[in-house]
Amino acid sequence: MPVCLQESLQPTLVAPAEEASLDLTDSAQAIARDVEAVGRIGSVPTLLEVLCETTGMGFAAVARVTEHTWTACAVQDKIQFGLKAGSQLDINTTLCVESRAMRAPIIIDQASTHPRYCNHHTPQLYKIESYVSVPIIFSDGQYFGNLCAIDPRPAKVSAPSILFMFERFALLIARQLESETTRAREHTALLDERAVSELREQFIAILGHDLRNPLQALYMGCDGLAKRHPDPWTATLVSRMRSNARRMAALIDDVLDFARGRLGSGLGIHMHSAADLDIGLDAVVKELQDARPERSIISSIRVKRAVTCDVGRIQQLVSNLLGNAITHGSESSPVRFTAAADDDQLVLEVWNDGDPIPPESMGMIFAPFWRRVTSKNRDGLGLGLYISSQIVLAHKGQLTVTSSKEAGTKFTARLPRIH
Repeated sequence: MPVCLQESLQPTLVAPAEEASLDLTDSAQAIARDVEAVGRIGSVPTLLEVLCETTGMGFAAVARVTEHTWTACAVQDKIQFGLKAGSQLDINTTLCVESRAMRAPIIIDQASTHPRYCNHHTPQLYKIESYVSVPIIFSDGQYFGNLCAIDPRPAKVSAPSILFMFERFALLIARQLESETTRAREHTALLDERAVSELREQFIAILGHDLRNPLQALYMGCDGLAKRHPDPWTATLVSRMRSNARRMAALIDDVLDFARGRLGSGLGIHMHSAADLDIGLDAVVKELQDARPERSIISSIRVKRAVTCDVGRIQQLVSNLLGNAITHGSESSPVRFTAAADDDQLVLEVWNDGDPIPPESMGMIFAPFWRRVTSKNRDGLGLGLYISSQIVLAHKGQLTVTSSKEAGTKFTARLPRIH
């Protein structure tokens, strides 16, 4: 060539500020992400060097090619073409845009004598003779760019073996990019999961500590107020304050259990062999009876053998089921509770009379935040039955319900009696 090689091969660069009509795939963030992704593939520099050594061409690159942009992601430059990773060319001055449109390789041994490209503006603009551009396409058909090579001298690059090598390398780069993208997404997902996990812990800490501490102070204040002013008006006020504080504590416990069950690692239980479970169950019945003296609770507790369970959780289960029966059962009928254990299982049953659960709601009653639409009592969060089901599930048992106008509503928990 009669002209200075370095002067004649200066590319027409596009400044980022001139990219005004780019679509979302050509955002600066997307381009930078893909340039970095190619840069992380350790085999790319070796592949480009092999291409140059095998073909005798002086420049090879992995280019990100869209309808509007051409960006070099990796470069092997022995002819001082002037590009480096991140550099861009005017898309209209490249042959890669034509390769992209056809989704097929373009190979030129000698542009000046080629019947189609002898007068093409790209070889003339960049003073090149030999040219190869092979598409890089992902397995889902998405077009990433091109594996390309140029040189100001003619080169025998149309041989099938050369094309095969370029295509194999382009396929390898595509698969590596897909793997890199997958790893990046997994890394992002891991970071997101860690952030969510930290948020869970903060949420549970707020419920378990920051909300319970003020309630404890309220309890202590009630005790102090009752001792300092032992008059009937103060006693009534303190009783109401304690009742509301207990209700708030119960709501906090329910939400805390829900958070642990759905957002954390599951509902926590501490299993041990309990030989006096009947005493613990009787205490629950008495507590609820004292809280609602106007309601009748008839209990039959016959647990005369050891049961491997979390006693506190079993008490919570029975309290939830009895509370549900008292709330939704007929005020004129007693609530019945039975507990019995045989060689194989512990069976807990809670029955109440009153309006039955609608058949269309039977599949939803153990869902969180569900409450009976027909119920007059809308207090609470609707977590009691959900938490009850989780307690039974944690004990590897089964919680069922039957409900009809004639037979009433009965919840039955069956838990294996490990001994």
